[in-house]
Amino acid sequence: MTRSSSLSELGRATNCSDEHDSSCNVSSSNRSLRLAENAKRKSEAEAPFLVAFKYFSQVKAGTPVNGNDELLGHLDRVERMALAQGLPPDAVSIMLEFAMSLRCRSSISSRVLRFLIPASVVPQEAVVRGFSWLCTQKMPQSMQILFLRWVLTMFDMIDCKDNLRAIYGFIFSFVIDESLCPFICHLLYLLTIKGHVKPFRVRKLLDIQGRMGKQPYLMQLLALYKVFCPEMVTLTMPSRMRAGFKNHSTTWKAALAALKRRNAGKEAPSMELTLGVRKSNSRKRKFHHLEVPALTPAMESSGPNARRGVCLQQLSSFNELLDNLNSIELPAQMGSLLSSALALHYLDCVQDESAFLRLNFWLGHALHEEFLFGPADGSPENMAEASHFLSMLVSTQHFLQEGFSSTEGFLFKFLQVWDGFLHRPQILELLSDIPLVPSSYIKDALFEPLMQLYFTSSVFFKCSVIECLTSMLRKWLTWHSICAQEEGLDISLNNRSNMSLSLSGFLDSVLKLVQFVGRLTSAGLQLERGHTLLLHHALGFYETVSDMFLKYSLPLFVMLPPGVFYPALLATDPVSVDRLGYIMFRYRQNLTSAKEEQKKQKELSIHINRSVYQEFNSYLVAMVAHLWNSRSFSLRSGIQVSEALLERTKVGDHSNCFDLIHHPAFLNYAIDFHQQCWPERADIDLNSIKAGKYWEWYVEFLFTQGFAGLRDFIKVNINPTVTRHSDGRPSSGQPLSQPSQPSQPTAEASSTALS
Repeated sequence: MTRSSSLSELGRATNCSDEHDSSCNVSSSNRSLRLAENAKRKSEAEAPFLVAFKYFSQVKAGTPVNGNDELLGHLDRVERMALAQGLPPDAVSIMLEFAMSLRCRSSISSRVLRFLIPASVVPQEAVVRGFSWLCTQKMPQSMQILFLRWVLTMFDMIDCKDNLRAIYGFIFSFVIDESLCPFICHLLYLLTIKGHVKPFRVRKLLDIQGRMGKQPYLMQLLALYKVFCPEMVTLTMPSRMRAGFKNHSTTWKAALAALKRRNAGKEAPSMELTLGVRKSNSRKRKFHHLEVPALTPAMESSGPNARRGVCLQQLSSFNELLDNLNSIELPAQMGSLLSSALALHYLDCVQDESAFLRLNFWLGHALHEEFLFGPADGSPENMAEASHFLSMLVSTQHFLQEGFSSTEGFLFKFLQVWDGFLHRPQILELLSDIPLVPSSYIKDALFEPLMQLYFTSSVFFKCSVIECLTSMLRKWLTWHSICAQEEGLDISLNNRSNMSLSLSGFLDSVLKLVQFVGRLTSAGLQLERGHTLLLHHALGFYETVSDMFLKYSLPLFVMLPPGVFYPALLATDPVSVDRLGYIMFRYRQNLTSAKEEQKKQKELSIHINRSVYQEFNSYLVAMVAHLWNSRSFSLRSGIQVSEALLERTKVGDHSNCFDLIHHPAFLNYAIDFHQQCWPERADIDLNSIKAGKYWEWYVEFLFTQGFAGLRDFIKVNINPTVTRHSDGRPSSGQPLSQPSQPSQPTAEASSTALS
């Protein structure tokens, strides 16, 4: 009985298994049919796009557009696909070739370029073929510009740039077109490597700059060339350059951003379970992510009780700003003002204290959080973003012609931890914008940290520091000159600062700054062995110092230190000697004017220390003794060297080795003058230039070489009233401009000292 029941159960199980197999076969066949139907439906849905791409790859030139429903239908399908999900690489190649070949009207080609949005990458060969179509004469310029804008926008999506760099010379040839030049310079800036920098390209860019002026895009490309090959680009680049390449492709970028958001939304959320607390992806502020917010209104102006104000983002011109100046509402985030020129115009015109307070709060928070309290992250993206933000801040302060108080507080803290390399151009530019610092505070806040960096850095950093302090001094003096004309005593560079100094306090701060730079330049020239570049920056600073009374109405006179004067006097380049002559000329003009002003005024409001006159006269006698009277290393020359040491130099006549003829800076000019006067002589006797009329002819010859500073110094400070002929007989002198005057004057009659 048990066995029969088991057999019956086995039979029933076998029957059930047969039925189950048959049902499984039926379900699997049904699923296969469904998959086949889905694949067929998908292929039928994709078929129109394939047909469209095939049509555009085979369309003939001159195909009519009006009434061509097939062309317009395929165009609509491709456009919907491009804007919805982007085009694959092969489709990008086909559509770009169709657009650039102008097989239909240029309006159709422009439409294609405007919706040509890639889904992943752009094939490099398609872009190269696009450039080949620029050679044709039939392409309108608007189409060429549109293509270049598209390439610049999609540049990061191009799969490879090797072939584009291979046709660098071909792309460079379009730089002569004024309309294409901004876009070509931008593209060349992205493609340039060191091997592309050639002398003929530098000359071509300089020729275009001479014709078009210093355009920002040309300056940016030349600056990049100078980075790769500084010896080829002799043009001096400004320390601050505004953005050279504009963003003209917001439509394409908006389409790419929308496509990216749609693709991100399709990703299924993760269902993975994690132990512990799940970290939030959002946080209050991302460190090292300085992004200026967009202009957005503080509140929505909708409803019957809404305020009748005008938002800044609604304005598009300066005239509209003036018409609505009294009804403008500030944005929700004050940091957005930095990215709008109209907003900065409003900030400058209205002088709203609350607006400046809000902006200073936002700016101070951002600077402290990102640069002082943020984690150290030296990735290229974050470095570039921070550099861009600081450059924008520099441009804003230059636009407003004053520094923010939050920037000043940040800089004084940042200098304590700065290494001298991080964002050096922007930091030094911001330093030059700080307002006047009281003399009791300037040493600890500014001088000490700068001095530590100065003496431990390269000569180029030293030059940057001197240039920064020169700019700072000029801004202080300029603001003082404006206050002096308005008869005001508020010497603060920032009219929203709580600091207000008297004239004596201002003089004290400027004196401390000039003395500090004097110590830096003297020690720096010793450390760098009289480096020419550092010497020129030092002389540039003292060109400003020498003219403080006449140019800036500041009754302060500080002579340049011996550590700067004598290296400039004995320099091997004539430019340094010429600039020194100009500085001494301006010192004399300022001291003479101040002395005359003292005589006119009953009250002694201008006091000049007698040591200033003594120091000026000693420098004057030293310059005349070396350059004019051939009495180098004499008792009155300011440089005393023992006879034993002079004999070791094996120089025959060391007394005249630094006059205008034998000076290393002017030796080439003396030889050239000698060859012009005595072309038949085989040997060169430079002492013959001192005889008779040749001396004055030689001096006039130097004046014609562009040494204006030396000319002013000689004509004002040297009074040749006692001269002598070549045979030694005394003779009465005439004005220096007369070429008939005999040889050089004696030492006692050569200089006119101040007393």
